[in-house]
Amino acid sequence: MWLNSNNIDEYLKGISVVEVSGEGCANCISLMNVLDSIMKNYNDVNLYHIEVEEKKMDLVERFEISAVPSILVFYNDKIMARCRGFQPEEILEIWLDSKINDIKKENGIA
Repeated sequence: MWLNSNNIDEYLKGISVVEVSGEGCANCISLMNVLDSIMKNYNDVNLYHIEVEEKKMDLVERFEISAVPSILVFYNDKIMARCRGFQPEEILEIWLDSKINDIKKENGIA
C-alpha cells in the first residue's frame, strides 16, 4: 500500500512499518523486496510505502526524512524507530524484530 498526504492518517493504526523510497533508487527497490519478504512473518504489523516526490514533500518534512531508503516503525501515528540506508536482510530482520517486540511489550500487545 502506497501512502500519501490524503490517506496516511487513516492507515497508521497499530504497528506499521513504512518504507520511504525515491524514484529510480536501486537500493530502495532492493529494500522493498527484502521488506516484503520479512514482513510476511508479521500478520499483525502493516507494511506501507511512501515514494518521495515533489507533491509529497509535506510527508518528507513531517517525518524528517533525510535519506532514502528509510524505514520508519510507527505505533499509531508516532515514530518509534528509524533506519536509514539499505540494510542486509539478516540485519534488517533482527532490527525490525527487536523494534516490533519492544513496541508490543511497551504497549501490552500480545
